[in-house]
Amino acid sequence: MVELYGLTLTREQLLARVGDISQVGGVRLAELADGPERGVRIADFRTGTGLHFTVHIDRGLDIGLLEYGGEPLSWRSSAGVVAPAYYRPEGTGWIHGFPGGALTTCGLTHAGAACTDEGEELGLHGPASYIPAQNVVADGIWQGDTYEMFVQGRVREASLFGHKIELVRRIWTRLGEDRFFVRDRVTNIGGTQAPHMILYHCNFGYPLLDEETELISPSREVLPRDDVARAGLAEYNRFGPPQPGYQEQVFYHEMEEDDSGLVWVALVNHRASVGRGLGVYLRYRKRDLPRFIEWKMLGYGDYVVGLEPANCWVEGRAVERARGTLQFLEPGETREYMLEMGVLPDNGAIERLEEDMQAEHPEWEQRREL
Repeated sequence: MVELYGLTLTREQLLARVGDISQVGGVRLAELADGPERGVRIADFRTGTGLHFTVHIDRGLDIGLLEYGGEPLSWRSSAGVVAPAYYRPEGTGWIHGFPGGALTTCGLTHAGAACTDEGEELGLHGPASYIPAQNVVADGIWQGDTYEMFVQGRVREASLFGHKIELVRRIWTRLGEDRFFVRDRVTNIGGTQAPHMILYHCNFGYPLLDEETELISPSREVLPRDDVARAGLAEYNRFGPPQPGYQEQVFYHEMEEDDSGLVWVALVNHRASVGRGLGVYLRYRKRDLPRFIEWKMLGYGDYVVGLEPANCWVEGRAVERARGTLQFLEPGETREYMLEMGVLPDNGAIERLEEDMQAEHPEWEQRREL
C-alpha cells in the first residue's frame, strides 16, 4: 500500500487518481549544464512525502541534494558539484571538487589522509567519488501495491598493473516513504590481493545544523583524533554557531550495535522547522562498517557535520597497514554494505527513535554526557 497525503491507497486506487506516477513522485534522469558541473548526469528522486534527493551518476553514484519539505538537510560546499575531469588526485586536491552532499564515497582502495604506502602516492580519500558510473539504469516498478524507484550502476577503480576493484551500487526508495537505501557490492576483479578501504562521508548542514542540534548515538567510547579535538571532547555531540577561524574536530566513536547487529545514529534539532523539529538518521551493520568518524566543522561558510561509517580510520592507508588493521580483498572476493538514511520529520519521530535506542541500550542516557 502507498501512504500519501493522509490516505492509504492500493496501486489501482492511486493510478485512478493520476495521469502518470510522476505527478506524485518517481525518479528521472537529467544532466547539469553550467560551470564546472556541466555534463554531470543525475538521477532525481521524489517520494511524494517531501523527501527529495539527487544522485550524481558521474560522481560515483554519490548523493548530493537531500531535502525534506523544501528544507535542506545536506550541506553543499563552496566548490559545488564538479565534473570528474577536474579531479586533482595529488595530496589534498580532492577537496577542490568535494561537493559535500548527503553521501560522498571515500575509497575504494584508499580513504583518509594523503600518504605514501609501499611507494605508492595516495591523495586524500581516494578517487571513488570522481569516477563516472557505467551500465546505469534508473526506473520505477510496482511490486504489488508498493512502488519502488531506483538507480543502479557500476563504478570501477582499476588500472593496468594496478588494483582492480568494482563497486556495484543500487540506491532505492519507495513512494510514500521518508527514507532511502544504498546497497554496495565491492569486488576484487583483479588477479592479486588488493587493499580495501571504504568510508561513507554523509554531510549535513543548516538549518538542520544549528545551535540547538544534537548528535544521538549509542557510543560506547568517543576518542579525539588530535589535540584540537581533545579540547572539544566534552561537546562532541553539541553544536554552536558558525565561528570564523574554526579548526575542524574529528572524533572516533566505538558504537554499540542493537540485537540485530545494526547501529542507529541521528542528528536532530528539536527547534527546527519553526519548532516542529527535524532530524536525519543513519542505520548500518557494524560487522561490515566497524568504524565511525564524526567530522565537526563549524567554520564560517564551512558549517557542516559529517557522520561517517567506515571500515577504517582516517589517517591513511600507510597508517592502517602499520597498525595491522588494513583490510584486503582476495581475487574474486566480494564485500556487501548496506546504508539506510531517513528523515525524522518532527519531534514525535525524534522522541520515538530516542525511546527505541533507550530500550536497546538502557545506559545510553549516561553515555550522552561523556
